[in-house]
Order: sequence, then structure tokens, then C-alpha cells
Amino acid sequence: MTNDKKARMNVAALIFSMVNAILFGVGLITVLSVPSLSDNAVFWIPLVVLGSLVLAPPIAWFIAPSLMQRFLQAARPPIAAKLSRELEARTSKT
Repeated sequence: MTNDKKARMNVAALIFSMVNAILFGVGLITVLSVPSLSDNAVFWIPLVVLGSLVLAPPIAWFIAPSLMQRFLQAARPPIAAKLSRELEARTSKT
């Protein structure tokens, strides 16, 4: 494993729990807010837990390069860093 991959893995591991918490919170609020879902909360809440645990690692892996400043300065940055650059350019114009 290259040093870049190790660094990305470390950053992804650091933000995994935060991403997991956000996904779980959004899912839980959705389940409890929608009456048809809250009627079957015994089924939906464990599904939200599993879904957040499954979706958090790839999302953390996708976000990690954006949090690493050296990738933001790279000639060929990852997709998330490109999106971050474009968003920053749009917000600085207004």
C-alpha cells in the first residue's frame, strides 16, 4: 500500500464515525417522522443501523481526499476534491 493510500485510509477511518452518525441520524429522523414508517419502527430502525454501517465506509473513503490539503493542490485531484474546488469557486463569486 502506498503512502497516499495509507494517509487516505487514516483520514477515512477518522471520519467514518462522523459519517456513520450523520447517516444514522438522518435515517432515524426519517423513520420517526414518517407515520407509515414509524408504525413499523421495529423493522426500520435496525435497517437504518445496518444501512448506515454499510454506507459510511465508502462515503468516508470518497470524502477523505477533500480533507487532505495536498490533494486540493494537486494537478489531477480526486473527484471529491474537484467538487470541493468548484463549490468554493462558486461561493467566492457571490
